[in-house]
Amino acid sequence: MLDHIFTDAIGALREAFEAAFLERQAFEEHFQVDVLLGDVTWETSYGLPGEGQPPRVISHITFDWPSWSQTAYRKWYVDEVFEEPPAIEMEIVFRAQRLAAQPEPRQITRVMDEMSPLIGAGRLEQAGVTVEIGYLSEPDATPEYAIEVTYEGLYELAESALADGASHLLDEHFGALGGWIAATLVRLGDLGLVYLPGDEADDDSTD
Repeated sequence: MLDHIFTDAIGALREAFEAAFLERQAFEEHFQVDVLLGDVTWETSYGLPGEGQPPRVISHITFDWPSWSQTAYRKWYVDEVFEEPPAIEMEIVFRAQRLAAQPEPRQITRVMDEMSPLIGAGRLEQAGVTVEIGYLSEPDATPEYAIEVTYEGLYELAESALADGASHLLDEHFGALGGWIAATLVRLGDLGLVYLPGDEADDDSTD
């Protein structure tokens, strides 16, 4: 792993998820660099243990390290000048999928927080709800539904976090995020929605 504040943040979040006993979806993790703009993006997905494949409820996490943050970080790292704090653009999507009927958004949002716990000096805010309807190519296939609730926000890195080589501040700031995501997934899974069987069928398809 590179010695960089962005990868330090990724490591801190992974530790928070492990502490919350969340299960990483290994094939849904990506680390990408935009060769034209210079932005760096990390995407990963975590769910509750024992959910089957694909899991009924899951969280998708995206960290964006924009080029302007890299410029600010480099200025601090090389020139030792801290003017504009670099920031990580964060998005967390909570998704309930394999649904047998179209969900009512209000049924979902009533158990979702409007904002995340405090992460450093800021919080993620609920940005919107999306309902999906999917049809398989087979004739007379049963439609499959999904619903997503998205949270967005900015994590600004204080100079003390940049200088903390052991990443203790990052561990502290992201520590609450793992527990919040786990608790939100549990609430989402406990709504009593009816789910279609997965590739690895669950013992019970309803809560």
